Amino acid sequence: MAVSQVSAVFKLDTKKFNLGRGVVIAVVLLLPLVVLTAIHQEKYWLSLAFGALFVGLADPGGEYRYRVSNMAGFAVIGAALTALGFGVGGGAWGWVVLATFVVTLLAGLAVKYGLHQFFGATLLNSWFLIAISLPASYRLNHIHTSAWQQALAWLTGSALWIAVTFIVWLARGRASQQRPAADLIPGSTAPVPLSRPVIRFAVLRTVAITAAVAIAFGLHLPYANWMPLAALVAMQTSLQQSTITAIQRVAGTIIGAVVAIAFLLSVHSKPALAVIIAILGALAGALRTAGYTWNSAAGAGALLIALGLSNPSNLKVEGQRILFTFIGVAIAVAVMLVGRLLDKRGAARAQPAPAGRAGQAG
Repeated sequence: MAVSQVSAVFKLDTKKFNLGRGVVIAVVLLLPLVVLTAIHQEKYWLSLAFGALFVGLADPGGEYRYRVSNMAGFAVIGAALTALGFGVGGGAWGWVVLATFVVTLLAGLAVKYGLHQFFGATLLNSWFLIAISLPASYRLNHIHTSAWQQALAWLTGSALWIAVTFIVWLARGRASQQRPAADLIPGSTAPVPLSRPVIRFAVLRTVAITAAVAIAFGLHLPYANWMPLAALVAMQTSLQQSTITAIQRVAGTIIGAVVAIAFLLSVHSKPALAVIIAILGALAGALRTAGYTWNSAAGAGALLIALGLSNPSNLKVEGQRILFTFIGVAIAVAVMLVGRLLDKRGAARAQPAPAGRAGQAG
């Protein structure tokens, strides 16, 4: 890779650092932690905090009635996926694999309704991969919970965020608002036709993530739950993304895994790790337009620490986690290469034959 390409991958524009967004995300994640820790119900923090955060990121902007209906719909779907994830996560691996296949395929096809809806579906997809992994972690630590309680925690977090947006809307004179996360989704938010390449890539992503889940749960490999999440985070969202963007996602995922392992090895307090998740989540939001690689790294680090929050940690464990992270990244790279190859072949077949050659054929 040329020096200029390396510079482009790791570019960081500090002038575009969005401190305000970072502070909002930190508050959204930390306030529930303080309250739940005070009443000794920390086991609901991930569901409640990610419910609030992801509903906030999925806010479409516009008139408030339109915003509320969209956020409420997102919250209900997220609660259903939370219940499904916690419900099947502790059961037979076949159900886990089937549920992952359906959820990931539907998330990939959500691009039909626009990039904003696809972005929200990807958030839900990543949360579902966390949800199916948490029951086993909780059992190891003798933490008792249920799928419906976790789904209620997700809904509670979502409702809290919607209530905050209502207060802000009143304070601003009931005016319509631009999409808060507009810069998170470059390009048009118009519906995307489900062409053959779009469907093919969605299926490839689904098969890759499902295969990673099948390996992790079917073979009962310790700490292999990092593999499907790493694959999802590292994988580009569409074949139309540039090569630099794809490399940034892969590099960010690897950096995020290293950061997560460093904290899991050095910090043994679960509340402290939760605070680190909040800080990394805030950095991910603040760095989105400042540097995509570093945004991906902070986001991946937060998600991977969330997976490891309830598990014991030592050098052997973290060695396994980093191994499965690299396997997940390798799966993402393989899928992207196969997708690009199939897309090029399809484009070549669609091109009409030259006039001279067509005449010879006749």
